[in-house]
Amino acid sequence: MTDEQQPPATMRQIDTVDALTPSQAEAVLGLIADAARADGQQAVSEQGRLQLRGGARTGVRHLLLTVDGEFIGYAQLEDTDPIEAPAAELVVHPAHRGRGHGRALGTALLGESGRRLRIWAHGGHSAARHLAQVLGLTLFRELRQMRRTLGDLDLPEPVLPEGVSVRTFVPGQDDTAWLAVNADAFAHHPEQGSLTQRDLDDRKAEPWFDPAGFFLAERESDGELVGFHWTKVHADENLGEVYVVGVRSGAQGGGLGKALTTIGLNHLAAAGLPTAMLYVDADNKAAVSVYERLGFITHETDLMYRTES
Repeated sequence: MTDEQQPPATMRQIDTVDALTPSQAEAVLGLIADAARADGQQAVSEQGRLQLRGGARTGVRHLLLTVDGEFIGYAQLEDTDPIEAPAAELVVHPAHRGRGHGRALGTALLGESGRRLRIWAHGGHSAARHLAQVLGLTLFRELRQMRRTLGDLDLPEPVLPEGVSVRTFVPGQDDTAWLAVNADAFAHHPEQGSLTQRDLDDRKAEPWFDPAGFFLAERESDGELVGFHWTKVHADENLGEVYVVGVRSGAQGGGLGKALTTIGLNHLAAAGLPTAMLYVDADNKAAVSVYERLGFITHETDLMYRTES
């Protein structure tokens, strides 16, 4: 999310659509890439970028901002959480900032959401904080990106609970079982816990997907999945990621999460990656403490703002 304040002297138009055409999707991805090169991080999350293609998705709307016919701004609104307000992300091309376009997109999002809105500011820059203030939003959530080097990785051998073994994910065979474990492990976290087969297929189709780095923990007695660690490699940055670690509710508290995290980090280190990163909510003190003990430190912070309830 970025802030622009001065009104433009040209014709600005914002169109809202339920699905992007292939050419519109490519234009949006190009805009996001241009902004990322200027800002040093993505203004639209992985989930948001995946939702650009493939036609209409329930609860997702796209706002396209043009000036004199030139496409220069984009916002995405996702209204899929049964409890929380709709969530949004927005970006304006770096060459067109400072002219009120960010405020125009933010105001349009407020209108589309019925003034019930949550909006991400990736990186938490001052311009985004100012835009949130102008729109009447208050800070709601802090998501930390934490990193650690892998060259000096010297973690204790992972200790799995008795009767549990680990293997790698088999696409097509493990999809349904993994989705069930993920939903259970993240029942308190709708963004992750509500992933569907379509969401999983989107990720399996990405160039970075590698089942060799997707670890599943199962009970040896019946083969039931009880946890997982899905790692990811950002090849362009030579960076590994603890993409998501989950443990079924009935299997939590026995050290499985720590063991799975260690297995994934060892895998990333063995691949020759110099650094690993992960995301964690700042108010999840227990998880932050675990990752700090594993050598992670805060690298940057994403902020979410919302309208007052």
